[in-house]
Amino acid sequence: MTQEKISVNTIQVKSEYYYNELLLLSCEISYPQFTSQDSAIRLEKINRLLRQNALVYQEYCSDVLLNMAIEQYWEGVEGNYPLRGFEAILTHEITYLSDCIVSFYSDRYEYTGGAHGNTTRVSATYNAKTGRMLDLNSIIVCRDSKKYLFNEIKEQIDKEPSVYFENAGTLIAETFSPNQFYVTPQGMVIYYQHYDIAPYSSGIREFLIPYSDCVRDPETFCSK
Repeated sequence: MTQEKISVNTIQVKSEYYYNELLLLSCEISYPQFTSQDSAIRLEKINRLLRQNALVYQEYCSDVLLNMAIEQYWEGVEGNYPLRGFEAILTHEITYLSDCIVSFYSDRYEYTGGAHGNTTRVSATYNAKTGRMLDLNSIIVCRDSKKYLFNEIKEQIDKEPSVYFENAGTLIAETFSPNQFYVTPQGMVIYYQHYDIAPYSSGIREFLIPYSDCVRDPETFCSK
């Protein structure tokens, strides 16, 4: 019996916060909700987490960020500084979607004044049949997984060294997080946050590690 493919519906929420008739903060949130007759119960666990994360971020906007914006507004009034409205955007990008594997990352961008905003990325990969999250150790099956990953990443850094800090070869180990990965049809992607291994202008750095004897294709978790 052929399984039904997972479908996606995107939920969008936009809020604007005014103070003294001035727009101080705009907050935009979009997040996916997954549906499938075959995995409805297990997908609901993922959907519930995504909804909760969106709600928490919306409350963060209306509480923490808005209070920061109001405080900065009064500092501007007292110091005769120009008003710079705050901006917060939470987006999700689905990188792998089959009848079994769901992988995505979320980018949280915030501008609170200054030269530029900042983006923080979080990711997750799930087995939709079990509702369980896959961790890095379940995908990397080499004996010395970190050595393998760092060698792969270092080779890619060496191809365009000007994009990175001079000591990026050391920083890839010092700032490495096993939670910072997602999967694609071509392979697994390891990423680093702003300033981890490169200047802000270089963005969030991503490294595609193709599937191999060392990197397990997540679809193999679905085979019987």
